Amino acid sequence: MKITRFEDIEAWKEARQLTLNIYKLTKAQNFSKDFGLRDQIQRASVSIMTNPM
Repeated sequence: MKITRFEDIEAWKEARQLTLNIYKLTKAQNFSKDFGLRDQIQRASVSIMTNPM
C-alpha cells in the first residue's frame, strides 16, 4: 500500500477516531467542572494523533 498523505497511515486513522471519542466523552457532565483534567486528556489524545509512529 502506497502512502501519499499522512491521512493514509492506519495508525493516524485509529488515533483520530480515538481523539473524536475522547472529545465526546469529555463533553459529559463528569468533566464539566474539572477543566484542567478535561483539557489535559484532550491534548494528550491530539498528541497521539500527531505522533503516530
